[in-house]
Amino acid sequence: MDECLLVLATPNGREYPRLGLAISKRNIKTAVGRNRVKRLVRESFRRHRQQLAGLDIVVLSRNATHDSSNPSLLHSLNRHWRRLVKRCANSSSS
Repeated sequence: MDECLLVLATPNGREYPRLGLAISKRNIKTAVGRNRVKRLVRESFRRHRQQLAGLDIVVLSRNATHDSSNPSLLHSLNRHWRRLVKRCANSSSS
């Protein structure tokens, strides 16, 4: 389980992935902090777009997000993307 971000996904029946962000003011008080997280998530998503094809993805912030550094958030996102790709590969092969 991840303390920083929660990533939800569902198949969308398209050839491309879509991203939704729910970065709440309750978890990250300042607009600068929320924008930093959104920028990092979008950039990471853009870099992994090919692997995530056919998914609708929603990224939600959690309480520990505001204390996390950029490298730790990117590491967290990379773990989430790998997990999604693995789950999709397992479900399509079944």
